[in-house]
Amino acid sequence: MSDQTVVGWMVPDWPAPAAVRAGVTTRQGGVSQPPYASLNLAGYVGDLPEAVAENRRRLSQQQQLPGEPLWLQQVHGTVVVDAASTAALPVADASFTRLPNTVCAVMTADCLPLLLCDRQGSVVAATHAGWRGLLDGVIEATVLSMGVAAAELLVWLGPAIGPTAFEVGDEVRDAFIAHHADARLAFKPVADGHWLADIYQLARQRLAALGVVAIYGGGECTYSDAERFYSYRRDAVTGRMASLIWIAKN
Repeated sequence: MSDQTVVGWMVPDWPAPAAVRAGVTTRQGGVSQPPYASLNLAGYVGDLPEAVAENRRRLSQQQQLPGEPLWLQQVHGTVVVDAASTAALPVADASFTRLPNTVCAVMTADCLPLLLCDRQGSVVAATHAGWRGLLDGVIEATVLSMGVAAAELLVWLGPAIGPTAFEVGDEVRDAFIAHHADARLAFKPVADGHWLADIYQLARQRLAALGVVAIYGGGECTYSDAERFYSYRRDAVTGRMASLIWIAKN
């Protein structure tokens, strides 16, 4: 894939306002060599720094980003930062902004990326939700930080490990059910003490509990689509896709 020149880019299928621009990269269209082939955007996975820099340059140029995205040091936590007023590379798992031409970004390779905006296009956010962050409330923290009524939000669920591939133990299932009994509906038994978890359903439950009604996406499995997506659980040593959102203003 290293000879491809067009950056892989998925546009959310959601009724966001015209000023809101958003997308998720695929693994295609960069210069990184295996096992990072080819559009790895993460500088912390062992890839060559010059390859990551070129991949980011291609992304910025081809998608006409208005500025450098706010890349995060993601730690599977619940910290949300204002992308317009924070230092570079903050330790956080989500960012939001009300400032035009400020790009929020998260990187994933099985964890769930969420892109959010309000119906007026006045605020946007990007969230990284692995099961730990999802359990501990990163979605709730993001919605609270955006400062608008939940019913005014649109949310798109990007590519993540799907419900036929995400195997977890009793401790994960029990922790989610302890938070909310309906979480049991998102787990299917596969063996003694092992369950298949639907991270999309778990996220939808959390969003619905907040009062969010406009939820889109949630149909792409990173684990099963090796051509388009990186998957940490499938490959261990691999790259990362980026999910980005911003308010465009000339």
